[in-house]
Amino acid sequence: MNSSEWFNEISDQLWPGQCFSLKVKRVLHEERSAFQDIKVLDTVSYGTVLVLDGIIQCTERDEFAYQEMIAFLPLCSHPNPKKVLIVGGGDGGVAREVVKHPLVEEVHQVEIDDRVVELSKKYLPFMACGFDSPKLKLTIGDGFEYMKQREGEFDVIITDSSDPIGPAESLFQESYFGLAKRALKPNGIICSQGGTFWVNMNHVKETMDHCKKNFPVVGYGLASVPSYPSGQIGFFIASLNKHTIFKNPTKTFSDEEVDQMKLRYYTTEMHRTAFTLPRYAAKHLY
Repeated sequence: MNSSEWFNEISDQLWPGQCFSLKVKRVLHEERSAFQDIKVLDTVSYGTVLVLDGIIQCTERDEFAYQEMIAFLPLCSHPNPKKVLIVGGGDGGVAREVVKHPLVEEVHQVEIDDRVVELSKKYLPFMACGFDSPKLKLTIGDGFEYMKQREGEFDVIITDSSDPIGPAESLFQESYFGLAKRALKPNGIICSQGGTFWVNMNHVKETMDHCKKNFPVVGYGLASVPSYPSGQIGFFIASLNKHTIFKNPTKTFSDEEVDQMKLRYYTTEMHRTAFTLPRYAAKHLY
């Protein structure tokens, strides 16, 4: 690609009839790994961008919004999230945020594609720095198989997956939520990337229903991320504690604490408002 070319994110399967384009300065890297096509782009307005199978995963400009919310929504909904599992998240961004939480002592991460990890360390060091924490243990492997061997181990499980096609498709099925439930300690919480109801309400509803079959309390939180379809992303969040109210975080942070953790999107106020949905979406999902 040269400076006059654009990357066009098109998926008739995921968001038919629309396209998101970024002007590209240069292609930093592209390859086919054992699992997916990987591209790393240097773009004019969004900085470094990671693309898997033609779909934008994160951009330097706005990645923090997604990473902070998928991490802190579940962590601050649990009274004592000492031991955390991250499934996916090969760019390191979720790990970067999870290890910031003062109550988190131990983080285990399982990512299926080692090439995403290695390329993120090279081209996305502002995210891959999450792998450097002494709290973190990274395993390269399949998340399904990993959780099958670990029953009742984790306080919080965060699934940072790509979209429900290709290698991540199984992470949106009822069997996955059942497996995650078994890997949790009593009163454990899960949180997963949840797409957007603006372009695929039926998928969001179907996945939430899968989740509800395994958890007594299920919610859907929102974050604004400009480089994702519709500019908004959701998170499926569920608790084994039937008394959990996601709008009321169990852990709150002062402005000083937020600044100390270098959070740029998440605050206690953002947590509370994340679960307020547009009326039509709330009626459809709940």
